[in-house]
Parts: sequence; C-alpha cells; structure tokens
Amino acid sequence: MAITYHTVKEGFEYGKKRLTSAWLKKVIEAEGGTLGDISVVFCSDQYVLQTNRQFLDHDYFTDIITFDYCLEKGKKRLISGDLIISVDNVRENGETFKTGFENELKRVIVHGVLHLLGYGDKQEEEKAVMRSKEDEYLALLVSMSEK
Repeated sequence: MAITYHTVKEGFEYGKKRLTSAWLKKVIEAEGGTLGDISVVFCSDQYVLQTNRQFLDHDYFTDIITFDYCLEKGKKRLISGDLIISVDNVRENGETFKTGFENELKRVIVHGVLHLLGYGDKQEEEKAVMRSKEDEYLALLVSMSEK
C-alpha cells in the first residue's frame, strides 16, 4: 500500500514526495483509516476539464477531482483513490487567496485525502468542517517539517 505521484503537466516536478506520503499516512491514521493505494496526478486545467467531462459529466474547471476507491477492511477503512490536481488552478488560487502556490497545493492534496476519508464540502457546515480539518493537518505537516 502506497502513495504514488504522477506528473502529466509539462514543466512541473513535485519534489516533496517522501514527506508528503508520511504526512498523509498520519492524517489517514489520525482519522481511523488505513493507507491503501493513493495516486496523486499533477496535471493541467485542460486535463482536469477533460477528466471532469469524461467521467463525471461536469463541464467546468476545478482544482481537484477525487475518485474514491476506499474499502472496508475489518473495522478499518482502507483509504484508496485517485487525486487529479490541476497545477494551473492551484497556482491561480494561490495568487487569488494570497496563500502561495506551495501552501495551496498542500491544502488541495489534504483536501482530496479528506474526501477519501468521508468528509464532504457541498453544504456550508461541511465546508467549515473541511476547512478546519485542512488547517489542523496543515499544522501537522509544519510540525513534521520542523523535525
């Protein structure tokens, strides 16, 4: 069981794979899950739009699409899925929200994992819980980076 990283965005390279994988494993365990297989795909806006149209019948851009392949394994949930992340959209959001690209990318990655863990973001109350969890786990990553 592992987290793998794939880049289909020309000119983009994600260099913090080991730390990110350790972090996401801690997030999953803190939420009572077990790491399965997670694939993180870094791509362009056009790739996300094409994926959205082909698989979800949605005709819009977004920063992330999460495909959930989680399974129940005994009393634990085996957390597996694909996270399709638009580097273009993340970069734009980092500028818009003045959070910076790296911080926004980390937020989007953990956002996708939180979806795999069962958190939603359609209703206002769900969005508030999601944002709180993102902040909590981003703080965990900062503490891990300082060690």
